[in-house]
Amino acid sequence: MSAGDVPADDAGRPARAEPAGTARVAAGAQKITWLTLALMTTSSVASLRASPTMAVYGLACVFLYLLPAVVFLLPTALVSAELASGWSGGVYNWVAQGLSKPLAFLAVWCQFAMTIFYYPSLLAFVASTISYVINPELASNGVYTAIVIVVLYWSGVWVSSRGTNAVAGLASGGLIIGTLIPGTLLVLLGFVFLGQGNPSAAPMDGSHLFPEWTGIASLVLIVNNFLSYSGMEMNAVHVNKLRNPAKEFPKSMFLAMGMVLLIFILPALAISWVIPADQLSLTAGVMQAFDAFFQYFHVGWLVPIVAIALCAASLGGMLTWLAGPSKGLLLISRQEGYLPPFLQRLNKHGIQQNILVTQGLFTTLIALLYALIPNVSSVYWIFSVITTQVYLIMYLLMFVAAIQLRRKQPDHARGYRAPLLTALCVVGFVASALAMIIGFIPSSQFGGGSSWAYIGIVGGGLLLLGVVIPFAFLKARKPSWRQADAGNAQVDGGVA
Repeated sequence: MSAGDVPADDAGRPARAEPAGTARVAAGAQKITWLTLALMTTSSVASLRASPTMAVYGLACVFLYLLPAVVFLLPTALVSAELASGWSGGVYNWVAQGLSKPLAFLAVWCQFAMTIFYYPSLLAFVASTISYVINPELASNGVYTAIVIVVLYWSGVWVSSRGTNAVAGLASGGLIIGTLIPGTLLVLLGFVFLGQGNPSAAPMDGSHLFPEWTGIASLVLIVNNFLSYSGMEMNAVHVNKLRNPAKEFPKSMFLAMGMVLLIFILPALAISWVIPADQLSLTAGVMQAFDAFFQYFHVGWLVPIVAIALCAASLGGMLTWLAGPSKGLLLISRQEGYLPPFLQRLNKHGIQQNILVTQGLFTTLIALLYALIPNVSSVYWIFSVITTQVYLIMYLLMFVAAIQLRRKQPDHARGYRAPLLTALCVVGFVASALAMIIGFIPSSQFGGGSSWAYIGIVGGGLLLLGVVIPFAFLKARKPSWRQADAGNAQVDGGVA
């Protein structure tokens, strides 16, 4: 049977072809709803954490969010919806079918490896938020930040080792309690604040719709938002847990996309109304705004409550990331032998605990940089850029694979066909490539450090994580690393 042939099911209807190595869900596996998947996706993509970075630019933050949404978020959402509704198994199977298995491993590896830098930056935000419950001055304390990162990461590993069903509930609940409710409250407080005649800290007139041009470094702001939107495709690894993947996954993606835009833009504007740009902290800006609003409205006792809620959302997002990329890496490694047997072992709950623990050792080392480098905001920015650079490699491969699959397997059954797929992929590919190049230009948010030091750190992180390590695994791969029972091994309610 050729790659484009589609077999029939028992009732004679065309069935979706599932290539060798594709993960299947066990007959008794617990299903999740499309709404739950949308909440998981939104939780893994959107948070209030990025708001201070864009709030610095006032009304121009709308442009800074919308442009990447058009050239990156929209293509990513539509293209991954088609791929997931036609080929289960996530980004590995998409790139393997469209390009090659080694490149597919590179894609999954980058999706996984970027989290090594993502977790420290995410948990640094959590640390600064928690400081408003204890002592706001701790928000700029590197030693405190490092301790919180290490403690919370390893706690997340323990929770994730209990299984994905628990993670789904925590992630969805964290999104509602710690992002949607606080975000809505922040925006409402902002409107009331302005409605009472208070002036906005940032100009809101038409002349400030676009960011002030300060040279090519201004474009770095847009690049940072690529990271903000990354992850729309990540939970495709759970697509087979939907009752009707072909119809429900695209619906889930579109709902998540709308929620992501609202969560990013409106709170950033609200922060810019109350906190002057030169006083904003990249890690503690959200709590600065809440603190200012609550003090103005004489309800300062709400500060620690909101801080705890925000932490719940960020931790829920972290748990979603722990459950997704590492699971995808495990599945393909067991089938193809990409990782040593030690990293392929499962705990009694069917979770890739050894991968999570090994990743945690590197995350812990990176977290210590917060204790060694005095400017917490600069470390936060650098980690965000490296995270974006590594992750964009995966998107470049995904867009090329989507074009190839439409060309090589035009008759393959798809529950959803993206309109103008080739154009979407070209726009997404070019935008991602430009974002990678521009990411090497230091932003003003890097501080007064050496430009060459910045380029060396970002380039070194990208080269090590995105090239050297994955190709070292491919070079060292042995036939004995393949798991003979990879097609039947129980993994978190499904089969590898």
